[in-house]
Amino acid sequence: MKQMCLLVGLLLCSACTTAQSTAQMFELKNSSDGQSVLKVFLPTAEKATGKAVVACPGGAYQTLAWQKEGTDWAEFFNERGIALIVLKYRMPNGDRTIPLSDAAHAIKTVRDSAVRWHLNPYDVGIMGFSAGGHLAATMSTSAAWAVRPNFTILFYPVITMLPRHRHETSACRFLGDQQNNKSLTEQFSNELQVRRHLTPPAFLMLTNDDRAVSPVYNGVAYYQAMRRAGNEAAMVIYPTGGHGFGFSKDFAYHQLMLDELSAWLKTLKAPAPNAVRVACIGNSITDGMGIDMAEIYGYPAVLQRRLGTGYHVKNFGVSARTLLNKGDHPYMQEQAWHDALAFNPNIAVIKLGTNDSKDHNWKHGNEFEHDLQQMIDSLKALPARPKIYLAYPLKPFKPMWTINDSVIVKAMIPIINKVAQKNKATVIDLHSLITDERMMQQDGIHPNQEGAQKIAEAVAAAMRRSAINH
Repeated sequence: MKQMCLLVGLLLCSACTTAQSTAQMFELKNSSDGQSVLKVFLPTAEKATGKAVVACPGGAYQTLAWQKEGTDWAEFFNERGIALIVLKYRMPNGDRTIPLSDAAHAIKTVRDSAVRWHLNPYDVGIMGFSAGGHLAATMSTSAAWAVRPNFTILFYPVITMLPRHRHETSACRFLGDQQNNKSLTEQFSNELQVRRHLTPPAFLMLTNDDRAVSPVYNGVAYYQAMRRAGNEAAMVIYPTGGHGFGFSKDFAYHQLMLDELSAWLKTLKAPAPNAVRVACIGNSITDGMGIDMAEIYGYPAVLQRRLGTGYHVKNFGVSARTLLNKGDHPYMQEQAWHDALAFNPNIAVIKLGTNDSKDHNWKHGNEFEHDLQQMIDSLKALPARPKIYLAYPLKPFKPMWTINDSVIVKAMIPIINKVAQKNKATVIDLHSLITDERMMQQDGIHPNQEGAQKIAEAVAAAMRRSAINH
């Protein structure tokens, strides 16, 4: 009898723990036909961190493992102060836009509800299992900025749609009669769609003996793409466990998995909702070309550390790009430019021009002023009305790729000064900033890690001076 009372007491205590962690649980319609639903689990106010995770259960795009890859995770996240929103997405039946629109609407709903649900709109992640992992990864690599998650958690995900290595049922259900369309299979093979700086940090959990979805061509391939891009990513491969373990306590590494996921979540530092948004717009020097893990060591990342938590700095640099719309690789045709506008920055730092000075690009130099003004006008039209900083191109130390310092000094810098004066923008002189070639990479064009730090310090100093003057 005493043992029975003890057991009942323990069960009641467990129920109390769940109740203490989850303050609210409710469902919301997520599509006009009511077939897509969100089940929302909000943590108590005492525990709430502002972080949220949208969960996409798996099931080969033909069913959903609703509990073990969805609702069973509520207590884990709520106990850590993280809201969990489980997405019941509609099956594609060959129409890929159906689950993609459901996932996009789910993230939009979470961000739109940030104030009411006490969430940080810049701390909304997505979690996916198996085919749900494909949906989560697709949102992470290809969704519009407004509905792109801030971080990604992937369990034994379907990543590739390429023949031979894909999960055939998922590919058939997702792409339908277009499953062998080369363009579409590449577009929805997420290992091919990872974008430098623009694809959010990812944590992957796989098993070595997964024979349903090959970890080599799926999860591992995604990690490799992230690491090659210099994006933040981590991966754990357990020796056994097969496919589809989800939250099952029968999984031999269940507690270890929870501990490792919990530890990774703690490494994610989200900006405050009211942080000053800074968009670093530019070419390879902003991008951090040649600097391993530029997402951490490039100048925008260093600038973030210099400015502190009151700022939210994003790197929108793309290598080899020109300001000139008639250049060989125009920046304003890049996804990064559209993302920078969608970011709605309070401050924009524009550092373009190096590639424009090349012989084949500067033949259009008479349009440089017009195109710079066009970029500024697009930024000034944003709701945030950002403060504009125009940075001179760095001095090239070697004659590479026909980059022409004479063009930079005699033609480009005077135009930048003229446009800055017209628009009341602040000029940052990076051209005379680096005089020691040891701060440059071997090509003499790109700064090394030390040079990137110096650029970040100069940009931060310019911002501080501007703040004092105003």
